[in-house]
Amino acid sequence: MRAWVCHSLQDDRSGLRFETEWPEPTVPGAGEVTVALTAASLNYPDLLMLSGGYQYRPELPFIPGMEGCGIITAVGEGLSGELIDEHVIVGGRGGCLAERMTLPASALRIVPDGLHDDEAAAHTVGALTAYVGLAVRGRMQAGERVLVLGAGGGMGLAAVSMAVALGGEVVAAASTPEKLAAAKACGAHETLLLDRAAPDFSAYKGHFDLVFDPVGGPAVMPALRTLRWGGRYLIIGFVAGAPVSLPLNRLLLAGTEVIGVRAGEYARQVPGSGPRHLRAIDTLAAEGKINPFIGLRVPLDRAGEAFAAMADGTLVGKAVVTF
Repeated sequence: MRAWVCHSLQDDRSGLRFETEWPEPTVPGAGEVTVALTAASLNYPDLLMLSGGYQYRPELPFIPGMEGCGIITAVGEGLSGELIDEHVIVGGRGGCLAERMTLPASALRIVPDGLHDDEAAAHTVGALTAYVGLAVRGRMQAGERVLVLGAGGGMGLAAVSMAVALGGEVVAAASTPEKLAAAKACGAHETLLLDRAAPDFSAYKGHFDLVFDPVGGPAVMPALRTLRWGGRYLIIGFVAGAPVSLPLNRLLLAGTEVIGVRAGEYARQVPGSGPRHLRAIDTLAAEGKINPFIGLRVPLDRAGEAFAAMADGTLVGKAVVTF
């Protein structure tokens, strides 16, 4: 079968190769299914794994791709044959950039009503992190004011959509007019064009209840100053580079909460929370309140272009690979 396979960890992604005769996945065992992928979506951790820069390091060689959508083609012992031909969302730590994969049925979800395959493939990672960050860890309430950094990327745009769906007043910050237009399309009430090297939020000092930050870097300190007393700063990731140091005295005086957000780890640490959060985002999607913004679609053999767009910062929203 066709698949993208990482054979070695390289900063320039040269260890990633497109294979046309990669071995088929194993026949499904008890409680497992085989899924024929129809679409997969890329996320920033997929890019980081290619160089060993992510906290999870799969054994080489590995197939990247954390989320996708497909059709069940075979089931293992203990599962009903009625599952055959069901459209499902698949997810995990990798494997979705291949034509077929075998995995536990417990790792699948039925595609929510209203999402076509491309959207279903790009739905989970962004929406789940945004929901856990804003609604769970951030305790966001309707009417609160939210600043979303990196609002042109897949994660930032998912946060814009989620904050709007939860009743927030959202200001989206990004570095290009094209990215701000995408944030507007996702429901942002205001947009702010930023200089990446010298972000300026002076017009919003003490204005926000929450900051959603998947970027880090030079924006951190200026963004902290936008929080009202008792505001919450949500740390999602560090796309801009290494984490910055925070002045604990300022956090003390401003009563600021700095909150780390890892949706997957939250589910592992809090039993029963994972399925509950997935039901919440699938319900919002079925109700038409959230939808991933897809800025790039490429066929499987051109997935390298999607990685390149993500790496050079030109990608707006999510990149989807079609099969």
